Amino acid sequence: LCDLTLALIVLAVAWPLMILTAIAIRLDSEGPILYRQERVGRHGRPFTVLKFRSMRQDAEAQSGPVWARENDPRITRVGRFMRKTRLDELPQLFNVIGGSMSMVGPRPERQTFVERLAAEIPYFRQRHIVKPGLTGWAQINYPYGNTVEDASQKLQYDLFYIKYQSLLFDLSILFNT
Repeated sequence: LCDLTLALIVLAVAWPLMILTAIAIRLDSEGPILYRQERVGRHGRPFTVLKFRSMRQDAEAQSGPVWARENDPRITRVGRFMRKTRLDELPQLFNVIGGSMSMVGPRPERQTFVERLAAEIPYFRQRHIVKPGLTGWAQINYPYGNTVEDASQKLQYDLFYIKYQSLLFDLSILFNT
């Protein structure tokens, strides 16, 4: 109920910004405005996450799934701004409203990365006992990561969040976000 209420409030406030973001994407590059991608959710179940498209439409056509890196040539001009300001994440409010995500929780990952990280990092799958979140303890305490070592460090924050999850802790994370 808290997730749904908060997501609707944020959506009501953010919709003008979302419309401007959609227009900027359309003017900057060809392709769809929204990007749909399968991610791993609670109990390891897949779901489709919605994001504003920040990369070229054919970003993984030759490489397959890879983490974004600093100065990634696949990211569009508008995409750089969206990623820096996290505007690309706003459509995930619809995932929260639909129940596949929470406002606060571990960042949802792609199945390819989950398999790889679970093979290299003990307890990595433990993060799937809660719904993934739009924001989380790891997101506000650790910079954007693109290595196994980064994922291991972020897992420590995710496991701490899961262990001490509470309404007050969630409100603190939302305030810090």
